[in-house]
Amino acid sequence: MANNQLESLNDIFTQRLFRIPDYQRGYAWEAKKQLKDFWEDIVNLPWGRSHYTGLLSIKRVPKSVWRTWVNEEWLITGKKYVPFYVVDGQQRLSTFVIFIQSIVNFIKQLPENANRDENEIDVGEYSLKEVVEKYLVEMKRNDIIKTYKFGYEDDNPSFLFLKHRILGEPNAGKIDETFYTLNLENAKNFFDENISNYYGTNKIAGIIRLFEKATQSMMFNIYEIDDDFDVFAAFETMNNRGKKLSNLELMKSRLIYLTTLFTDEQMDADERIVVRNKINDAWKEVYYQLGRNKKYPLSDDEFLRAHWILKYQFSNKRGDDYINFLLNKEFVTKNIFNTVTTKMTSVIETEVKTDIDTDDEETEQVNDIEIKSSTLTPRYIVDYVDSLKEVSKYWYITNFPQDSTEITEAEKKWLDRLNRLGMAYFRPLLVAAFLSPKSSESDRLNLFKEIERFIFIAFRMSGAYSTYNQNQVNRMVRKVYRGKLNINDVSKNIRNRIENWVHPADKFDYHPFKDKIQRHFNDGGGFYYWGALRYLLFEYEDDMVAKNGNAQKALDFFIKGKKDKVSVEHIYPQTPKNDYWKKKFEGYSEKQKLLLSSSLGNLLPLSMSVNASLQNDSFPDKKANKYDANGKLIRRGYTDGSHSETEVSKYVDWDANAILARGLKLLRFMEQRWDLQFENEEAMIDMIFIGFVRDKQQSNN
Repeated sequence: MANNQLESLNDIFTQRLFRIPDYQRGYAWEAKKQLKDFWEDIVNLPWGRSHYTGLLSIKRVPKSVWRTWVNEEWLITGKKYVPFYVVDGQQRLSTFVIFIQSIVNFIKQLPENANRDENEIDVGEYSLKEVVEKYLVEMKRNDIIKTYKFGYEDDNPSFLFLKHRILGEPNAGKIDETFYTLNLENAKNFFDENISNYYGTNKIAGIIRLFEKATQSMMFNIYEIDDDFDVFAAFETMNNRGKKLSNLELMKSRLIYLTTLFTDEQMDADERIVVRNKINDAWKEVYYQLGRNKKYPLSDDEFLRAHWILKYQFSNKRGDDYINFLLNKEFVTKNIFNTVTTKMTSVIETEVKTDIDTDDEETEQVNDIEIKSSTLTPRYIVDYVDSLKEVSKYWYITNFPQDSTEITEAEKKWLDRLNRLGMAYFRPLLVAAFLSPKSSESDRLNLFKEIERFIFIAFRMSGAYSTYNQNQVNRMVRKVYRGKLNINDVSKNIRNRIENWVHPADKFDYHPFKDKIQRHFNDGGGFYYWGALRYLLFEYEDDMVAKNGNAQKALDFFIKGKKDKVSVEHIYPQTPKNDYWKKKFEGYSEKQKLLLSSSLGNLLPLSMSVNASLQNDSFPDKKANKYDANGKLIRRGYTDGSHSETEVSKYVDWDANAILARGLKLLRFMEQRWDLQFENEEAMIDMIFIGFVRDKQQSNN
């Protein structure tokens, strides 16, 4: 280590260029956590005080590398800038650069600066042009070559995004976006919004003071790493002090590090470059797939674990067993050049028999033998990263099937079902099914159906533990992926593992499900709190669409968050104040009314949100459209709604008998849809907790 000292941002950006090396992760700070703290540190720092910002570990870029940097060499050789790799501290440094760019953009757009050159706009003791050139970008005299003072190595989507979407370089063309680029965009939006808001009360003097505090009062502890220091080990250690590196980020760093350890006999210079590029290319694709959906980026660690299940022999250990295997057993230094000691018998005594009589005995001394062999080859690393790249595409497809053009509409529909129902631990198996060399569409569809049935019955109805059958499924994943296990055999295995629950003595044992719903009733919600209610109601609606056509219900309704229950209505209200409801249910106790209100047959999905003030309307009013005094539709009624709503609207009245009848109808659909059978109608009525309605029917007869 060298240059252990405190420096301000103004000092740090004096005669230095910074690049994020390829083994580093992208920008990972989030608005609600790190950015909020960063902003508040600057805003609340008293003028004239210093604030310790953190460690900045840097390493000089070798001349052999920067000589190839077309856009940077003129600054390095002509203006004596020193190029550095950022080993630790890139998150903070990136944030400062984005923050300064937001201030520059804000000042430029002020009305008083509309027609002024950057040289004429003051930012404290600097002109705006000087600020840009010192911290952001400097151009050669003909303005063709732009040199960014901070950025990533060129082959990185984050650098393209940073230059064009954050720093404003025009003519970007196509930019691949990942959740790292989303973080960059969110940081820009965060600072743009807060700087504008801060200006409202503090005016331009306040904005300039923010800039001055950021560049002069926020102090870094600078460490320059010597060439003989293990920079990769430093990266893994240092980066765990801030926002913890994900396991996928650690894997990339580890693989690149390992490429530096092979001997020239194992990998020549050209091969070393090719393998390193392969790693970067694979991670570019992986992060592209994981971040394609900006609203719901996918977990990188969950993906890495899934790939481990696909690629390696499954272990049923819990926790971080997968990353312990990858980082501590498989991709480790000793496997590059293993020394294996083979034990031999120390003295082998050999009696030589000849035709000549002799009493001499020949003795041979044999030492232990050292055999040197590489168990981790360049080819093995390439195969691993190629596999990661391939799997990432189907990992995304299984999460967001509607985005895919590579799978059939039938496959999309079943994958969508599984995502709405909850995938449990089956996603690696779905990916393996797509990648299996022995896979056909019909095989996959049958597998998807069996998985969906298993999840609905075992987890959503019967209350199985979330890990039930997990080890058995995970052990099959690798065999499917490698084409050593037929998908149809997996489907049969999954069905067989649930048959004893579905058909003990040929009848479905509903008691575990009843116990689950009883707990929900104890909490005041009944079937309304059942996690799979929306799924059942959609499947019922979808079945009617298949039979009758005219799909009136949007899929989005059923994939809203679990906490959003606004679009499932209690037909008979939970708090019935209307005289209609009082009359229809006057013969039941308060407890029975609560059971009826949250019973399965009383819950109706609505194809549009209903204002809470209208939920106590009488049944005839709920069926009819509502208009305001000017004749404008303010609430659509059941008769003009989905198939489910239309079906309910055909009841003349809505009473306990109607709730029972519809509840039984939904349960009969459940029998047909998921291939299960209740013992009899009495068992079905018992399961929905309103046997007292049947008792009253029979007593009236």
